[in-house]
Amino acid sequence: MAAIKAADVNKLRQMTGAGMMDCKKALVEAEGDFDKAIEVLRKKGQKVAANRSDRESSEGAAVAFLNADNTRGVVITLNCETDFVGKNEGFVALAKQLAEKAINFNSKDEFLASAFDETMTIADKLVEQTGVIGEKIEIGGFEILEGAYVGAYVHVNKIAALTALSKNIDKAETLAKDISMQVASMGADTLSYKDFDPAFIASETDARIAVIEKENEELARLGKTLKNVPKYISYAQLTDQVLKQAEEDAKAELKAEGKPEQIWDKIIPGKIQRFISDNTTLDQEKALLDQNFIKDESKKVGEYVKEFNVEITGFKRVSLG
Repeated sequence: MAAIKAADVNKLRQMTGAGMMDCKKALVEAEGDFDKAIEVLRKKGQKVAANRSDRESSEGAAVAFLNADNTRGVVITLNCETDFVGKNEGFVALAKQLAEKAINFNSKDEFLASAFDETMTIADKLVEQTGVIGEKIEIGGFEILEGAYVGAYVHVNKIAALTALSKNIDKAETLAKDISMQVASMGADTLSYKDFDPAFIASETDARIAVIEKENEELARLGKTLKNVPKYISYAQLTDQVLKQAEEDAKAELKAEGKPEQIWDKIIPGKIQRFISDNTTLDQEKALLDQNFIKDESKKVGEYVKEFNVEITGFKRVSLG
């Protein structure tokens, strides 16, 4: 049997990230041959991966990486089973290392099939680390974004987001980070309410009204205040006629309350804004530019972006859980 030196064990540990005892056992089994020892560890990983294939891997680390000139970015999640492993420095370092490699690929499948090093693919590395860590390890989210300027934001290694701008401006980094923070915090499916399909808006309106009406049945049974049932959920539905009618309703309400007509002009704009807010819930949830800006809720995201004389051309988001 070949003599296994401590230096050899440490070398294999540095190469694979496996524990000292696992590395020693692998070298003993491989009779000191490093390539064979790596294969031994890989086979161990395959066995562990097969045994844990049905486990949920909702913990881990979300990371971002940008290229040198900020024209391309990637966000990925490296998933595992427990929060304890997900917070481990070595695990987070591996996630960042993988993101740096992922920047060169356009899809998760391409990335997984690519080389991690001279001895294994990315997919092989994940199998190896499954054996090393003893938990199911996999790439969950994978998103690539390109633009004239791309910025990123990562929230406590749980959510990562990218934002692309139409041009590189003096405060591009600040703006892209702010919008990425918005995307990470609030989520969005599309850029503007103008992107919604009319059929989607119609079906979503019916669904949301049905939910509120069902909730109101229970509230009524308990003798509690009922929720307002909106007629609309998107600015796309607020035609000039609808807004005009809202203004007429506001005037009628003020008249019924006995408010002097000479002060109506000061009150009506606020009522119209409240009407718009109450009837654009879909936009506020799913359309990035139409959401309230988290750093200054007195303005919409779109209003904030206009201050920079630039446009948002895309955004991406990945998260754990």
